[in-house]
Amino acid sequence: MDRQTIAVLGPGSWGTALSQVLNDNGHEVRLWGNIPEQIDEINSYHTNTRYFKDIVLDEKIVAYTDLAQALTGVDAVLFVVPTKVTRLVAKQVADVLDHKVVVMHASKGLEPNTHERLSTILEEEIPTALRSDIVVVSGPSHAEETIVRDLTLITAASKDEETAKYVQGLFSNHYFRLYTNTDVIGVETAGALKNIIAVGAGALHGLGYGDNAKAAIIARGLAEITRLGVKMGANPLTYSGLSGVGDLVVTGTSIHSRNWRAGDALGRGEKLEEIEANMGMVIEGISTTKAAYELAQELEVYMPITQAIYSVIYEGKDIKEAILSTMTGQLRHENEW
Repeated sequence: MDRQTIAVLGPGSWGTALSQVLNDNGHEVRLWGNIPEQIDEINSYHTNTRYFKDIVLDEKIVAYTDLAQALTGVDAVLFVVPTKVTRLVAKQVADVLDHKVVVMHASKGLEPNTHERLSTILEEEIPTALRSDIVVVSGPSHAEETIVRDLTLITAASKDEETAKYVQGLFSNHYFRLYTNTDVIGVETAGALKNIIAVGAGALHGLGYGDNAKAAIIARGLAEITRLGVKMGANPLTYSGLSGVGDLVVTGTSIHSRNWRAGDALGRGEKLEEIEANMGMVIEGISTTKAAYELAQELEVYMPITQAIYSVIYEGKDIKEAILSTMTGQLRHENEW
């Protein structure tokens, strides 16, 4: 692929790691953020020590605080900002963008209150004259491993397969491989909802449960994610792929996962406010739990694990009592919907 110019919006851990992938592939990368000290550090020292203590970035990766400058003449824009500010940043992009670009996002969550998927938000806020069909970049991926060029396989999903193939070409190399998919609903819901199950898996670990419990919550968590996603229009096969079971495994079993770590701390008795303060990064699974619980109620989808986690986080239920309620609930057929 010819050299492209890409604006990466959000210099967090994943935005930084994806910037390095794109830079490794010979593209011009412009990393935008709104914290001047962080942007100055990236440009002056080529480090982003808030997220990576020992990583030095290529000096060709240039960071910006001026959004209009970062977007000037770019071929593509990659959103990697927290779910709760995606709409705000999309409005800002729409205000200053003056030409059509490929729009991608690599965040995972559902918007609070509206319960909308992120591609829907981008479609609503960026006029069609300024963008392609949205491409979702999602799958089993820890930024801490991608940044050291560990092997990573994820998905590029778009309603337009040619646009998905363009994004596949942008990112793919000898350590980072993308597969295309046209099931945007499936890929996005899988990426968002697995964070809830990861909180639950971490909580079980914090409480001292073993591998049997870990396997159970991942398998049954995948079942309820699939139920909700299919009700929203997704292809059930997507959930057996990279963005489904793949992402659920990597997020629900690893200390690299902030959602797993948050759950682990909950299981050990720490208060949510303290956990969020100590993490220093957005824990998407917390807000997504509320959105998914409300959505499941609205669509009448059975999601007992999500309901249990919601009861602990938002209703103050004792975590051991929530687990007992789940374990002693109505006995069901495994494939019951």
